[in-house]
Amino acid sequence: MSVWDQRAEAYRESEAHREGEDLDLLVDWAAGARTALDVASGGGHVTRRLREAGLDVVSSDPAPGMRADVVCSAEDLPFADASFDVVTCRLAAHHFTDVLAGMQGMVRVSRERVLVVDNLYMGEAREEADHIRDPSHVRNYGADEWRGLFSRTGLEVEELRTFEKQLEVEPWLARSGCAGDDAERVRALLANRIRDGWIALDWIALKGQKS
Repeated sequence: MSVWDQRAEAYRESEAHREGEDLDLLVDWAAGARTALDVASGGGHVTRRLREAGLDVVSSDPAPGMRADVVCSAEDLPFADASFDVVTCRLAAHHFTDVLAGMQGMVRVSRERVLVVDNLYMGEAREEADHIRDPSHVRNYGADEWRGLFSRTGLEVEELRTFEKQLEVEPWLARSGCAGDDAERVRALLANRIRDGWIALDWIALKGQKS
């Protein structure tokens, strides 16, 4: 059983993941589409919201415990070219071993749009904290890096938004099993972002249209 299989229920039940303005935004950006692929679907919250909006959605995730429709990595999507009107990926790209390959795969299977929400690069202290909190973390990317990834994979950035997400610190640490000295180190690294038991993290959302 992988670490993500062990975490699956925590992410399905996480209030921080179940709702948010970014989820509302993804639903708005998917308007007009009939079919969607939700890549690295995790707790299934994007899938749920898009289905509620009337889309025919296939979910995919590399961890069987996440109960996705298809078990696969973002870098190796087993779908034909242009299989879906829209492809979404929320809060997962920072885990991709090869983010460019993941983006190329999402663009390949999309007919029209690719929508991404992820952590925004906030400096090396945040990167160190993320690696300690969750060793599966690879890297967060800045807005210019995301624009470059979209451009390199044939996407025109139609809209880009950044926003601050408030998360309760203790559940945020617990979801990844971060405790003891590691948790103390994370709190110290991000002390300037923590107030009254809540942490403010920067997220980015991008809407890309295929050229």
